[in-house]
Amino acid sequence: MSMPLPDIELEQIEVDLFVLALKRRHGFDFSQYAPASLTRRVRQLVQVHQCASITELTARLLHEADFVTQVVQGLSVPVSEMFRDPAVFRALREQVLPMLASYPRINVWQAGCANGQEVYSLAILLEEAGLYERSHIFATDFNPDALQRASEGIYPAKDAQLWSRNYLEAGGSHTLANYYSARYDFIRLHERLRRHITFTNHNLVTDRMFCEAHLVLCRNVLIYFSNPLQNRTLALFRDSLVRGGYLCLGLRESLDFAPVAVDFSAVDAGMRLYRRTLQLTSETCDAPA
Repeated sequence: MSMPLPDIELEQIEVDLFVLALKRRHGFDFSQYAPASLTRRVRQLVQVHQCASITELTARLLHEADFVTQVVQGLSVPVSEMFRDPAVFRALREQVLPMLASYPRINVWQAGCANGQEVYSLAILLEEAGLYERSHIFATDFNPDALQRASEGIYPAKDAQLWSRNYLEAGGSHTLANYYSARYDFIRLHERLRRHITFTNHNLVTDRMFCEAHLVLCRNVLIYFSNPLQNRTLALFRDSLVRGGYLCLGLRESLDFAPVAVDFSAVDAGMRLYRRTLQLTSETCDAPA
């Protein structure tokens, strides 16, 4: 008679079946997300939706057509703030935007844009640098609910004080209040900031190159990916960038030890700012597509 599986092994089987069901039933592939982070979020879904087990959660995912929306929202991490890590935005303002000014048109790809706070931060940077009229920001995420909130540009007023401090620490030349209107308990970013932003769905796990970009930002997303998925995503960013284009990652992320590192030089390693080299390495050129 076989011994029963330890609880941790049983849970892993349940998580694997949940991930398989999500991919085959709805087309969302979480198989290469960091296992510890994914398991933690699946447990949270079980609690939030009052399921007895992960198996029950999987059954609902398979048989309730609209349940996938709530699942995807729970698995994604739409958490951010305007001018998050102000020193990074100051570095973008001082070290990257002056170089981008030489281009007649500037494409920016904000991958994993969550609820849009960093997208509007970028729009403000570009406007204050006098570059916004010839720029376009492509803001992408796989979470449709987050994209909807991002496109509306409406946020709790309680966050405005922190964001105002961030803005000033990032080298802001005015006050953040110049860029929003307040009503009741909410603020709404001005329409002029949205006029050169396209919010659209894109899945870094399964989708291909999105656009030809002069600047790609993807901050605090890769930390949730497994190493192979991180490498795939970084290669996607490299291939999306024009020669000499810029990549900005989160402070807990890095190009160190990634295969694409040979195709970048550090602009400010501490701020995780990199520039794609003008020439690819021979190894990269010989690699299969």
